[in-house]
Amino acid sequence: MRRREMKTKAAPVAPPVVPAADTAGIDALTAQLASYLPDEQVERVRGAYAVGARAHASQRRKSGEPYITHPVAVATILAGLHLDAETVIAAMLHDTLEDTAITRAQLEASFGTTVTDLVDGVTKLERVDFASRPEADAESFRKMLLAMARDLRVILIKLADRLHNMRTLASMPLEARRRIARETLDIYAPIAGRLGMNAIRAELQDLGFRSLYPDRHKIIAARIKNTVGNRRESMAKIEMALAGRLAADAIPVRIVSRIKAPYSIWSKMRSEHKTFDQLMDVYGFRLVTDSVAHCYQALGSAHSLFKPVDGRFKDFIAIPKANGYQSLHTVLFGPFGAPIEIQIRTEEMDMVAERGVAAHWSYKQEVPPANSAQSRARSWVAGLADSQAATPSSLEFIENVKVDLFPDEVYLFTPAGDIQALPKHATALDLAFAVHTDVGMHAVAARVDGKLAPLRTQPLSGQTVEVITAPSAAPNPQWLDFAVTGKARAAIRQYLKHLQHEDAIDFGHRMLESALDAGGSSLDAIPPEALDHFLGANNLRRLEELLSDIALGNRMPDQVAAQLIALGGSAIGTAQHRFEKIRISGAERGILSFGNCCHPVPGDDIIGYLSPGKGIVVHRVDCPNVVELSKTPERRVGIDWDTEVQGDFRAELRVEVLNRTGVLATVSAAIAAAGSNIEDVRYTQKGIQAATLVFSIDVKNRKHLADVIRRVRNTKVANGVYRYPL
Repeated sequence: MRRREMKTKAAPVAPPVVPAADTAGIDALTAQLASYLPDEQVERVRGAYAVGARAHASQRRKSGEPYITHPVAVATILAGLHLDAETVIAAMLHDTLEDTAITRAQLEASFGTTVTDLVDGVTKLERVDFASRPEADAESFRKMLLAMARDLRVILIKLADRLHNMRTLASMPLEARRRIARETLDIYAPIAGRLGMNAIRAELQDLGFRSLYPDRHKIIAARIKNTVGNRRESMAKIEMALAGRLAADAIPVRIVSRIKAPYSIWSKMRSEHKTFDQLMDVYGFRLVTDSVAHCYQALGSAHSLFKPVDGRFKDFIAIPKANGYQSLHTVLFGPFGAPIEIQIRTEEMDMVAERGVAAHWSYKQEVPPANSAQSRARSWVAGLADSQAATPSSLEFIENVKVDLFPDEVYLFTPAGDIQALPKHATALDLAFAVHTDVGMHAVAARVDGKLAPLRTQPLSGQTVEVITAPSAAPNPQWLDFAVTGKARAAIRQYLKHLQHEDAIDFGHRMLESALDAGGSSLDAIPPEALDHFLGANNLRRLEELLSDIALGNRMPDQVAAQLIALGGSAIGTAQHRFEKIRISGAERGILSFGNCCHPVPGDDIIGYLSPGKGIVVHRVDCPNVVELSKTPERRVGIDWDTEVQGDFRAELRVEVLNRTGVLATVSAAIAAAGSNIEDVRYTQKGIQAATLVFSIDVKNRKHLADVIRRVRNTKVANGVYRYPL
């Protein structure tokens, strides 16, 4: 637990007495740093080691080693990436605020504000205020992200910290190993990939896979080793042929054979449903040359040597990936019956591909190149910071981050020729929010390669997408069904929550007025002092909170009305007051939900029942559950459809058909022809001769539903079509 910081001005950490310990680690680190840092900065790192060694002197790792070996190892990983002295010092001290008596003020006095901010950015939050471990971890990650937005070096330290922890994970208990490995595969390895640090990403994935599934890792690694051993001669012949052709064309090149990692094989076996032999039946080579011009010339030489596979060429030099990765990818027909995968890049591109944002670290550079990995990473982190500001829940924010870490991407063009990289399965709506939040908020449709398309369309890489907007357009709840990116989903949720609050106030006002009217009064007739007394007695700050509580089912309008009248609400008259139903338009989705037991649609006779926290749940009056709900009449709300109703409503059809080939397609086509979208279909019965299917569909109203039923009946393949439940 972190110690309370001193309120008075702190003195620097006292000159430390370094405990007698093995100094081989720090000696190797300083020798490595001396190759690219000035002597005075190397000495600062040694000073940080002395402070850390003293602070952690009484601590040991689970393996039994002195704790200081961990910070030294983390700093060594970063030194291998040639990072600046401040980053290496912060890595050396990254656990001091969390695990030792050193305070932030002392750290700042000794090493400055920048190092202290980096250490604090990596430091976890205390867990005492959180209900669960996942919530605490999510909030700690969120804190780290905010520090990342201020200084990208925070995540570099965290990745190095996680990498060394994964290398030494064997000493941890089994449950902890599995939890840390899963978190590494879900969060930290994808982040390393998103930052272009592919060498660290690959090692994190391999270590995480080994810890999570040790038997699978062992089997796949052994088979990879055997396969590579058996093909060594073939690979040597292909490499010799490539080298000869490139030399003949006077192209300087370094050829590296590529071998797939166990995690890569395993994940592709699962996602692509392929066998090990199918995935390993390929030769992989990387051609590294000295210039972009030679990259394209090397591509021509390779294509002249072996025929290219049609449709398998990708130019990531002209259109870099979102993490700054650049390379030419092509697949050739090989001489031994197996395809040859070739990557072609410059030495500079190869370094960026391995180190990403850490390549040629230029933290002090004011304006990094527009296409650099560092510039792209800062833009991505800034976008995440905006997203977290609009997402109150840390767990929800983590889910949004995971979505944005999808490894597969599509590259779309705007009409202006700009390139937008989005996750796989992203929609035109996601592109709208990627261009600008205001564009997304007012989007109505899109043009994909000049053809009009709905916002839920998933464009393909290389297509040009134009977003059509309208000033009056606004997000609706259905957008969350197909929005993919965290930025889009966070913006939509924020708007809907604001809308829900406004709708709840309006709807609660109508409900309370209806209840007061039934009692012979009105809200205007309640004396202000009586209303203030009621609000104060119920710990409510404003009338709006009361109205929102009523709409969300947390307070019964009849009970509130009775108490207000008792406090001094004057009667309007002695005439009998008619019970007025509240009319709904279908746009109140934030405070209204529709019963899954009966699926009411506009045109049905309906009744509402208040459910605490959910608001009003709408049922058909003939719903079987209404009998049970009627036992609590105080929860009943009289509602009816407005003259104009918006949106689509879920309905279910029970279709009895002959069990023969093509029936499902025929019925589905009929439903689509009626202008209805199929959300789900399932078999409830299936015999040799007949089958019963239940379709979940979207309709506008009862008339639309009747049209769907008529079209399905007209197919002649259905023995019966019924609304379900009846």
